[in-house]
Amino acid sequence: MFKKIFTILIIISSAFSFAQSEEVSESHATNDNVPFAVIEKVPVYPDCDFNTNLELKKCMSTKISEFVSMHFNLSKIEALNLPPNVYRVSVQFKIDKEGNVVGVRARAAHPEIEAEAVRVVSNLPQMEPGKQKGEAVGVLYSLPIVFKIEPPTQNEKKKKKRKRKN
Repeated sequence: MFKKIFTILIIISSAFSFAQSEEVSESHATNDNVPFAVIEKVPVYPDCDFNTNLELKKCMSTKISEFVSMHFNLSKIEALNLPPNVYRVSVQFKIDKEGNVVGVRARAAHPEIEAEAVRVVSNLPQMEPGKQKGEAVGVLYSLPIVFKIEPPTQNEKKKKKRKRKN
């Protein structure tokens, strides 16, 4: 039923970071935080076994997308009774020097959606940390999640009416 009502589109923008550009100053190295888009050696998601940074970035983005799609609790979204529309959640987090996901923040139109996004992203598995100049560093990552809530079909409308009568 959820698949008929909701279509989740996870858009991983590994090349984009909130308020960050490709031009990164040396201060990122001293702060021990480097944007995902420019890290020399990206963090490695479990089961991503590739040689190049580009392949590792693509694998990581795919794996994070799959994880979020699989673990996002759609019943919480359905309970909000939101009108059909496209909804966006912007999630930011850091993969620290040990490969843990920390500092998860989300911004969405509804606090319940923010909380669910934070819950799911906080449960990402530990990764191999990213490296800059041969040393482990924190890697900043942003993840936009886009929901498309579709209007109920005629059959779903009839089912809801029957439930209300009972």
